[in-house]
Amino acid sequence: MATIRQPWQWALLIVLLAGLFTLPAYGSQSAVALVNRTGIAIIAVQGLFLLTGLTGQISLGQAAFMTTGGYISALLVNNLGWSFFAALPLAALGAGLVGLFFGLPSLRVKGFYLVMATLAAQFIIPWFTRNAFRDVLNGAQGLNVAVPTLFGFEFNTPQRYLHLTLSVLVLTTIVAHNVSRSRLGRAFIAIRDNDLAAEVLGVNLFKYKLQSFFLAAVYAGLAGSLAAHQLRHINSETFNLIDSILFMGMLVIGGLGSNLGPFFGAIVVELLIEIATLLGPLFSDILPATAYGAVQALRPLFFGVALMLFLIFEPRGLAYRWHLIKAAWRLRPFSH
Repeated sequence: MATIRQPWQWALLIVLLAGLFTLPAYGSQSAVALVNRTGIAIIAVQGLFLLTGLTGQISLGQAAFMTTGGYISALLVNNLGWSFFAALPLAALGAGLVGLFFGLPSLRVKGFYLVMATLAAQFIIPWFTRNAFRDVLNGAQGLNVAVPTLFGFEFNTPQRYLHLTLSVLVLTTIVAHNVSRSRLGRAFIAIRDNDLAAEVLGVNLFKYKLQSFFLAAVYAGLAGSLAAHQLRHINSETFNLIDSILFMGMLVIGGLGSNLGPFFGAIVVELLIEIATLLGPLFSDILPATAYGAVQALRPLFFGVALMLFLIFEPRGLAYRWHLIKAAWRLRPFSH
């Protein structure tokens, strides 16, 4: 049952982690920033993996729960003087409780109706941050967020912040993988495959669905807190509906039911966004009339085309293709 079975796999994993943690020593500023964004996106998508990939509950409110985590962390650090490392788990817990509330309709509705119920969070939470407690939340202007510090060491550059992002990512990956292998994960999968059969077998649908929503929102809260402190600012538009759609697209591209899905999906989508950013000036030179919105138009265009192609040609995602490649490699040279 070991996840990493061979010594060479351990060696490869250690080399990969060492390469990522030492990236600031040899990588460019843009490469470090890209890895930071990708790491935070993976954490958010891992929450969707537990909710949608394992439990089959579709949500379009992940970015709203990131907003919740970001605001809670900013308030604890700015107003109460908490350390970022103490505020981070509280931000995750607060986002989890909000996610629990929006998961309540999951017992009565499913499919399209559940999507609409979770979509409500994407409108209610930003409205609340803009219009409620203006003296504390500063309305639409949002909050400036303090830089994380640890024993006087400030994570005030992308190179330093990368170590923080990767450390949290390693922990969330271990937790998500172990949840998928536990009794809780098996109950999630039973609900996804056939909720009626799962209930007949004694699985408490309401309990496990709420736990799934809670875990997904906890992951979103972690990602939101990390992103807010990296950007050093948060408002109601920092994480919007487009981000929720991007996260769902990342999971579809990577593979819904696989632990590797969030990694593959986030890496592919972030690379597409980076390519669109690099190609923007080129399109501006070719078509000067479109110079103003070239970059903004290319990003959703690339994402939409990629998502459409994956749904047509690789509906199970890149993780499924990776498993097929590994199986073929083990069976070589006996192709049959």
